Amino acid sequence: MDYALQTRNLAKNFGGFTATNNVSLNVEAGARHALIGPNGAGKTTLINLLTGFLEPTAGHVILQGEDVTRLGQHQRVKRGLARTFQINRLFADLTVLESVTMAVNERLGLGARFWKPVGAHGQAVEEAVALLDSLRLLDVAHEKTRSLAYGKQRLIEIALALAMKPRVLLLDEPAAGVPTTESRELFESIAALPRDVTILLIEHDMDLVFRFADRISVLVGGALLTHGTPEVIANDPKVREVYLGEAICA
Repeated sequence: MDYALQTRNLAKNFGGFTATNNVSLNVEAGARHALIGPNGAGKTTLINLLTGFLEPTAGHVILQGEDVTRLGQHQRVKRGLARTFQINRLFADLTVLESVTMAVNERLGLGARFWKPVGAHGQAVEEAVALLDSLRLLDVAHEKTRSLAYGKQRLIEIALALAMKPRVLLLDEPAAGVPTTESRELFESIAALPRDVTILLIEHDMDLVFRFADRISVLVGGALLTHGTPEVIANDPKVREVYLGEAICA
């Protein structure tokens, strides 16, 4: 099996509190893999361990076959791992095109040339335009990010992550705070991304999860409860018990 991202007995303790409890996770290359669980299950902590924002107490993180457990965040980005956050981190006073071009410039090693305008490098601009086109953002390319609807802003953050040309993209609640009409458009754009980008996402909207994911892992109390296809998860009595009998899919 070709795995893009794996963990082996990954654990994180904060004093006497265990936030991540021996999690062994396999994310197949090209997968649309969702990580779900009730509030406080440890999902964001796990993402922070995967990206190097937090150091594990024990265990390993393996990215495309390489153990990256001791590598910093920027080193993992260079090896093809990118993420978004629950709260947008955007350049509010730049246009959408300027923002994405700046991210491309950074990946190409042109970011230090601060005396040149953002759009001075034609290759970066062309790549940014193509990326915006793939995410259906060309119509707002010349608008400032702060003026856009929140759903569009979430897409821009994804564009910034994709500008780093990741092989694995981690999405931390991409639909959080986004109105329902916009969240469906958001997930349509995410679903249309090429399969050479593996996606692992955290999301609370179960309707979106079951429409998008081809594999689901359930985290409870920092530990992996179960994993499987959407059909398996939807009919798992352990999962239904965790969600107190609530419907977990549309």
